[in-house]
Amino acid sequence: MEEEEGRIKLDGCGYDVTTSSQLCISAINSYYHQVLTYGRKRRVILEALVHDNNCVLANTLAAHFVSSHSSRATSLLHAAKSHLLLKEFPRDLVSLKRAQILCFYMGRPDLSLSLVNQVLPQNEGENYIYGMLAFPLLELGRMKDAEEAAKRGFEINEHDGWSQHALCHVLQYECRFREAVKFMEECSSSWSSSSSFMLTHNWWHVALCYLEGSAPMQSVLEVYDNYIWKELDKTDAAAPEVYLNAVALLLRLCVRDELEFFGDRLHKLADCLADQANWYLEWHLDVLTVWALAKTGQISKADDLLKGLKERISRMTKKKQQIMQKGMMLAEVLYAYGRGNYKYGLELLGPDFDGNDCKIIGASDEQVDVFNEVWYIMLLNSGDATKAIEVIDKRIKKRDGTAFLWRLLERGYKLAKRPEAEIANEKAKFFESAYFN
Repeated sequence: MEEEEGRIKLDGCGYDVTTSSQLCISAINSYYHQVLTYGRKRRVILEALVHDNNCVLANTLAAHFVSSHSSRATSLLHAAKSHLLLKEFPRDLVSLKRAQILCFYMGRPDLSLSLVNQVLPQNEGENYIYGMLAFPLLELGRMKDAEEAAKRGFEINEHDGWSQHALCHVLQYECRFREAVKFMEECSSSWSSSSSFMLTHNWWHVALCYLEGSAPMQSVLEVYDNYIWKELDKTDAAAPEVYLNAVALLLRLCVRDELEFFGDRLHKLADCLADQANWYLEWHLDVLTVWALAKTGQISKADDLLKGLKERISRMTKKKQQIMQKGMMLAEVLYAYGRGNYKYGLELLGPDFDGNDCKIIGASDEQVDVFNEVWYIMLLNSGDATKAIEVIDKRIKKRDGTAFLWRLLERGYKLAKRPEAEIANEKAKFFESAYFN
């Protein structure tokens, strides 16, 4: 009996773990910290096995770490299983995080919110929980609640990158661009130990706030070069995570007709994305890769990727095929947009497109919004002023603080020879001068 008691130790969540090694427990706790902070040293869990290779928890977590590097599907399967444990182990925030990641890839912020609310009473005042609460709230459009949750998480731990990220989302959505940039740049010193994704994604938000706030283009370029692309210089960088944020930013620049300012950077990135080792890791990255390859003239590579995506969908169940059709449609639209075939792209999108319906590719509301912008540009470039005015005006009613949308509306009015073009022009000029200039 005493021998058995000596093999039971408490992990950082306060739960029993069968192991005789305190060093094993320390490695497990370090892994918890890395997961919750989006740290770049998650392989610390492998050290737990060195200290006790018979520990069931250590083996389970290590298997999850290894599988997440080799198979996204396997990773999600583990996440699906782990979220069922939350009722029995409500303080296990690592399982909550994994379950929320699954919800994100399912496009189910409602389920994500339900899960965090399920364990919130047992974790009030705990580190990291409020960042996990804030994100599904903002994805559901509950911006005030999201801001409150993110601020509480930040008050508990000002280095909580997920709370920082959620608060930036809110500020950005509300067109508080100067405030968002100031906040994130003040937080940026705490990102040095973050994973490649979290580091470059937070800087992607900064760059986007500069872009949407009509800052000088040089500010956007400096973020891209110094804080996104430069991440690849690190020996432990996860290249696909960097490529995702890099190509997402360059697509925004393309929509705004600002790619020329960035020189050959898209071609350099597209050469990296042409490597098939970076394909089929994330639907979001694949969709953007199709655009980058098509835009830079690597048509055969873009065709190969599209073909591969179609083959993967054909092997799915009927239900999964229906769900992922939006992802396939987006890939084909971005291919058409990259090649300048706007008519075909518009046929695929249809008259009632909404980027928010495409979160199944593993993208947030801010990330999918660029697909709405692509739609607006294709409508304008095709001369469909009436539809363009309708959908852009609808978007402005929800988010009227961006000069770019007013410039698009102005362009639509001019195309339709309507006098409201001057009003849109004045609005655009006001926002262009209001933030960074």
